[in-house]
Amino acid sequence: QDLQDNGAGLKSYQARVDYITRQPLLESQARRVGILYYTKTEGLRIKFLTLQQDEEPEQRYVEEFLFDGVWLVIINEQTQRVERRQLAEPNQPIDAFSLASKHMPVLGFSKMDDLRKQFDVAVVSEPNEPPAFQHLRLNVRPDSVYKEDYTEIDFWVDRKMGLPAKITAVTTEEDIHEIRLIDPKVNEGIDPKMFEVEVPKGFTVEVIPLEKKPQEPQ
Repeated sequence: QDLQDNGAGLKSYQARVDYITRQPLLESQARRVGILYYTKTEGLRIKFLTLQQDEEPEQRYVEEFLFDGVWLVIINEQTQRVERRQLAEPNQPIDAFSLASKHMPVLGFSKMDDLRKQFDVAVVSEPNEPPAFQHLRLNVRPDSVYKEDYTEIDFWVDRKMGLPAKITAVTTEEDIHEIRLIDPKVNEGIDPKMFEVEVPKGFTVEVIPLEKKPQEPQ
């Protein structure tokens, strides 16, 4: 209920992002560090600035993801490539966090009623859990829209803010995604210009329109 209430009242959110992807079968790990921006009106922007592969030194690696409710835009500075993928109809926009959750597990910021339909939610009580956080475990239901993406997701909710501070997700391919949200700023406002991103000169742009569902025969 706290997540539902705080998610519904979320007008803007900004935090540093520490995003680790582990692939146990390949014994590999990638760590990306960046910044997340969100406003209810403009959408969600995640800008990764560095990448560390396994034990190699951290290096500059700029990659951006923008979700505006209709489009996902991915800008990769290394490959000088931009992908614009339409994910919804313009007159039927989807919540930006909901769009993003199909690509990385940034769940728990909105539409908790939807999460209850997709997951069995349980409170986890462990003796070593920090008292400042509430641990929730979400097991994917057989009929969930996430059944092909994740098997289970764990939240550590900041009790003071009532929003996720850490999210760990296990994919159907047994990869593990861990997102930590550091120094969050809630409802402090974000300049709309932060969501205006120009395509750098010389970058290749690929536009992928929305797949049209086949119409049922009359």
